[in-house]
Amino acid sequence: MLETPVGGLLGIGFAAHPDSGHDLVMVVSHDGHGLFDAVTGEKIARDYDPDPDTSTPDASPDLTCPGLGPITGTQIHIAGIFGGGLHRTTDGWSLYVETPEWPNDRVLLSAGGNMYKDPPGERWWHIFHCNYSTFRAAGFSPSGLTLAVATSSDLTLWTRPTLNFRA
Repeated sequence: MLETPVGGLLGIGFAAHPDSGHDLVMVVSHDGHGLFDAVTGEKIARDYDPDPDTSTPDASPDLTCPGLGPITGTQIHIAGIFGGGLHRTTDGWSLYVETPEWPNDRVLLSAGGNMYKDPPGERWWHIFHCNYSTFRAAGFSPSGLTLAVATSSDLTLWTRPTLNFRA
């Protein structure tokens, strides 16, 4: 698990690195755009002053922002404060965002478990409790190898090397 502070985070989106194939996470914040390697956590690119016409995804009908660094020229779908969403399922895993004590969101990961019947820790897990900042987005990358949770102050990533692992 990698945790990265990102003040004023508005939304995130995924892309694949054209060379390594690693999942990349693009972050849109009040202070610009950033691009992270989801496997290493390395900040690959940063734009402190993006074009105001495309700096937030609400400027585009399909909620995209222009990529930066190795994904320059690619439009990245951004999920967060302006809407949109990330994948909630991948190869037998499902992600749920629940709010049993508003405004504190909880992110639950399930491997086919029933959260109302099965005990926690066997087939479902409570993986994130958003109780200190505002929830923005959660979901899997298109490859299914990265799971991200974004809040107004942080980006948290879980990665796995292949699609066929089981805990």
